[in-house]
Parts: sequence; structure tokens; C-alpha cells
Amino acid sequence: EDKTRLRPPGSVDWDDIRALRRQWTRPLLIKGLLHPADAVKAAEYGIDGIVVSNHGARVLDGGLAPLEALPAIVDAVGDRLTVLMDGGIRRGVDIAKALASGAKAVLVGRSLLYGLAADGPLGATRALVLLRDEFDRVMAQLGCRTIEEIDSALLYREP
Repeated sequence: EDKTRLRPPGSVDWDDIRALRRQWTRPLLIKGLLHPADAVKAAEYGIDGIVVSNHGARVLDGGLAPLEALPAIVDAVGDRLTVLMDGGIRRGVDIAKALASGAKAVLVGRSLLYGLAADGPLGATRALVLLRDEFDRVMAQLGCRTIEEIDSALLYREP
């Protein structure tokens, strides 16, 4: 069988993930998953964690937001791997929503980048301080003393 196949430059498929997992014995995360079936496959391939992300919606215009995909992915994989979320985190309340939807942590790089662009390292630090302070206020408003107290019950809305 001819193993040469045409693929877009920089593309990765599950065969590549399997080979990487065999070679890399340290923790391995995959970023860019939005479908529960892909998350389950990542767990089956021995991946340690995933980052639910749409890469800033650069892949598909109007694609699914990570926060929309997150609960189904968390339900599908349970504790078999660590689930993080990236994208759409602009305020402290966004962090709380992601954690309540099942993320173990969130990535906030864009906020840091904006702060860095505005005022260098001090701006990046200020962006982190703003996010932390907003998140602290949201936790207080929700009545949560620890991050572990944030759960999906906080997202419940009457139909």
C-alpha cells in the first residue's frame, strides 16, 4: 500500500497522534477538538488532556463556540483525560462559565496579548489582575468560596 498520500501542509491525523504518543512519554495534550467523538478517541489513544478550542474560529466561519461544545465533551470523556478550554475568555464571568461547564482550567492568552500590546509587560500583568479580580467578584456573587464549588448547577435556567 502506498503510504504517500496528499494532505494539506501542516495537517495532522490520528495516525500521527498515535505515532507521537508512542514516541513522547511525557504528558501530551491536543488542542482544537470540538466534537465528543474526537475527545473519546483522544482518550483511547492515551492522550493526557485536550483543549476544547476552535482556534479563534479560523477553521470554519461560524463554527461552534468552545463553550457550546464543552459540556458534551466533558460528559463523553469523564475523568479519562483532563479537559481545558480556550476561546471566548474575555472576563472573569467567562472563566466561571467554562469551569461550571466542566473545564478543569481555561486558557487566557488573548487577554494577555491585548495587555502586552497596550502597555508591554505591565499591560499583560494588568490584564491578569483584571481577570483575577473579576473572577473573584463572580465567585463571591455566586456564593462560591473555592473553585471546586463552581459546578453546572450554577448555569441552570428555567425553560
